Amino acid sequence: MVNQIKIRNPRTGINDYFITQPTVEQIATKCLNLRPAQIEWEKSGIEKRIQAMQQWKETIFSHREKLTQALVNDTGRLIESRLEIDSVANSIDRWCKLAPQLLSTESTKTTTIPFIQLQNQFSPYPLVGIISPWNFPLLLSLIDAIPALIAGCAVAIKPSEITPRFIQPLLETIAKIPLLCDVFTYIEGTGETGAALIEYVDFICFTGSVATGKKVAEAAAKRFIPACLELGGKDPAIVLASADLELATSALLWASVVNAGQSCLSIERIYVAESILTEFITKLTEKAKGLKLAYPNVESGEIGPIISIKQAEIIREHLQDAVTKGAVIHCGGNVENLDGGFWCLPTVLDRVNHSMKIMTEETFGPIIPVMSFTTIEEAVKLANDTIYGLSAAVFAGSEAEALAVASQINAGGISINDAGLTALINEGEKNSFKFSGLGTSRMGVDGMKRFMRKKAILSKVNSVINPWWFKS
Repeated sequence: MVNQIKIRNPRTGINDYFITQPTVEQIATKCLNLRPAQIEWEKSGIEKRIQAMQQWKETIFSHREKLTQALVNDTGRLIESRLEIDSVANSIDRWCKLAPQLLSTESTKTTTIPFIQLQNQFSPYPLVGIISPWNFPLLLSLIDAIPALIAGCAVAIKPSEITPRFIQPLLETIAKIPLLCDVFTYIEGTGETGAALIEYVDFICFTGSVATGKKVAEAAAKRFIPACLELGGKDPAIVLASADLELATSALLWASVVNAGQSCLSIERIYVAESILTEFITKLTEKAKGLKLAYPNVESGEIGPIISIKQAEIIREHLQDAVTKGAVIHCGGNVENLDGGFWCLPTVLDRVNHSMKIMTEETFGPIIPVMSFTTIEEAVKLANDTIYGLSAAVFAGSEAEALAVASQINAGGISINDAGLTALINEGEKNSFKFSGLGTSRMGVDGMKRFMRKKAILSKVNSVINPWWFKS
């Protein structure tokens, strides 16, 4: 019996699309079919792979309108959908430029034993599996896939079942590139599909919640395969008394509510020096009130809908918990149902504390809680009072002052006098701290090197008798 899954439209609330849940046998077959082609893909060489990826990029551009509309239907927003396509193209170009040097055979060198020479070679993991989230469905399904493909791996992706409409138009672009289509595929389905995928791949990448990330890590460990996990965050920002408040409020507003706050790199809590708290909240609230919902149409404003029903419920729960415990809302503050979609205006609130879910649990919405501090030691302690350690931001009158604070924050990527930079600066290699992730950085050169296993070729260059051999 065919198992069809109904998919909700985030703008209308109507189930206007469906996907078919594959059987375990179908998943296994898809994965097994990629393996023979991967051998040829690897043998074709880096230049051929780069050529194929560049051809695919041009095909994506030629299908841009159809792909954009699918993403709009998936997520309910236009600006970010266009950005996703551009970011994918930029990612292809960047990795194609870096790959020849990163994947080149290293020169032979003499070891500490004079008659033994060493050469390192690279061997790609044959099949990489990717389980990706719903908040940036195209970009986050490909952020790991692009470097893996160029490295010589085959790739199978299981995207979120909440936003699957982009899959078919994207598969149409892949099908037009002969060398690529045999080593690259998407598999629709629920979490069960992702769990099954882990059983048939050699390397797994996952972006999503801590709860699911733990399950992925356990399943990968049982199979003894590497796992790269980027999980949740509750990113803090610290604003010192010397900070430029005009700059800080503009940066933090963007970093908190872009994509309606549905980003693991969103700033989710702000700690402000007590002496500037009132001025900071006044400026931030004024700017937040200037943003509008992208309703009734996608070009009406900057803030799109809450994509997931479950997330809308979490945002509502966090707001209610905060208000019940004494928080004061300065703007926004409600999750509204407008024509079936869930929406939330940028919300600034203060008189918050760490007894509130809004300060300790991932909210994943356009919510900006602000809490005061009296000493830098207190601010750092509050920033580090979390199970997460993805990103952070520090604002101060000088870079040196901000760096002194940043060095004490337990997070993988910290922006100085700006916010959300770790999503934009691809050279910034970093590791997630605590429960925010596991494995090698997807940024910087490690973003590609992690898909390569390193071999050491040790060659004896003359016929001397090794001094450690048994004497005859």
